[in-house]
Amino acid sequence: MKISKNFTLHELTHSNTAKRLGINNTPNKEGVHRLRILATTLLQPLREIVGAIRVTSGYRSAELNKAITGRSDYISQHTKCEAVDIQHFRRGKMDNMKIFDAIINHALEFDQLILEFGGATAEKDSDCPDWIHLSYSINHNRRQILVAYKDSNNKTKYRQPNNYFC
Repeated sequence: MKISKNFTLHELTHSNTAKRLGINNTPNKEGVHRLRILATTLLQPLREIVGAIRVTSGYRSAELNKAITGRSDYISQHTKCEAVDIQHFRRGKMDNMKIFDAIINHALEFDQLILEFGGATAEKDSDCPDWIHLSYSINHNRRQILVAYKDSNNKTKYRQPNNYFC
């Protein structure tokens, strides 16, 4: 089912982990509505600016989220049908900063934009994050920009960016 010009419901709900573990990852009617809003308001305009975007993670049922995070008490925006993890490749090379630049330069509305890993540390931003977590909330968008990195204990931490234009 198409939920925007270039995005399908399957693309925003597909999970190899869910498939492997036999987890149902089908959103309810309200979830489909929220994914449609995310796709039409943010993903589709972004695709028209930068070109093809790969969705690496979209909606996650509570059971799938527990399988991925190892926690049943963690409520992710992915479980609310409000977030995707995306990548952009250009000429066979990952260029996720193009996504970041397009969102900022075109003043696209978003809740969170997290540049994930890619060599980022507590002090240093990455030139090429591994992926970008992008969320959109129907109720209130914070326009929060964060960098995700691993600390010395390999725990994921978040901080404000140091050098990115915001």
